[in-house]
Amino acid sequence: MDAPDAWTGLFISFEGGDGAGKTTQITRLAEILRAEGREVVLTREPGGSEGAEAIRKLILEGDADRWSPLAEALLMYAAREDHLERTIIPALHRGAVVITDRFADSTMAYQGLAGSLGEETVSTLYKLVVGERGPDLTIILDIPVEEGLKRAGHRAGDKKNAGHGGEQRFESKGTAYQEEVRQAFLEIARREPERCLVVDARGDEESVAAQLRKAVEARLPGLFSA
Repeated sequence: MDAPDAWTGLFISFEGGDGAGKTTQITRLAEILRAEGREVVLTREPGGSEGAEAIRKLILEGDADRWSPLAEALLMYAAREDHLERTIIPALHRGAVVITDRFADSTMAYQGLAGSLGEETVSTLYKLVVGERGPDLTIILDIPVEEGLKRAGHRAGDKKNAGHGGEQRFESKGTAYQEEVRQAFLEIARREPERCLVVDARGDEESVAAQLRKAVEARLPGLFSA
């Protein structure tokens, strides 16, 4: 299993509840870094490699109670192993900046804490699959649940109209579950302040992007050239 000292790239994960705007802010950050001449690999979880994308459909489609929390976590980590080995680690060896839309914190939040599986089981899976290969920086976009679900609802409608609907299992679990997820992410950030950065996602796209860049610059001096 590769350790971080074997690569020269930078691994950044984005986390947050549904509708927090992760995709938008990931795209903006990638554009800035690419304009400065950096290789940027955008990826996502579950997914990010051929095998992981096949598992993604199993996890995100179907009824809300299709899988137990343990089954979900096992599927997530099967996908994560393939994602790491085939996409993330090779890119980090090349010196690329890897930015992923969700990573292991989502499993801890959704299945471990909100899903009642428990921290111990999820932590064991993390040690087995990820080990020391986790993100250098995790950006948690925080938004009140009602606002996030409202945004996610509009997004789901747009996807459905475009013929890409169906990935709504977690959004369909209700506001109480989503609030547990939100608090789980905030708890993870409190426990790991050196890795995690919480950004208020309630503003418009421009203001959130400006806040995010300022926070990342303070955390990773030299990431941006100007």
